[in-house]
Amino acid sequence: QVQLVESGGALVQAGGSLRLSCVASGSIFSPNAMGWYRQAPGKQRELVATITSGGTTTYGDSVKGRFTISRDNAKNTVFLQMNSLKPEDTAVYYCKLSIPLVNYWGQGTQVTVSS
Repeated sequence: QVQLVESGGALVQAGGSLRLSCVASGSIFSPNAMGWYRQAPGKQRELVATITSGGTTTYGDSVKGRFTISRDNAKNTVFLQMNSLKPEDTAVYYCKLSIPLVNYWGQGTQVTVSS
């Protein structure tokens, strides 16, 4: 059984920064990819960023240049550094672990950006 636990969500003013963390535990196989997705009220869940166990990254267009994803493979942890936050970044942020044929999701952490 795999568990993902996110942390770091908060209320922050526009222009501020936050760092999200997600720790994965259980039977985790490599290679894999970890990532962040977000869902705002009334909208579909969308890609924020992903990173493979080899370090290859992918970003959603709306966060390129502002957000940085990184990971610590030894600790099965993925981070999301979010800078220059905007009100439109407000959403529940979900951590995802992808291994061949299986995806795991965390419970989500709320990020609210006030204008």
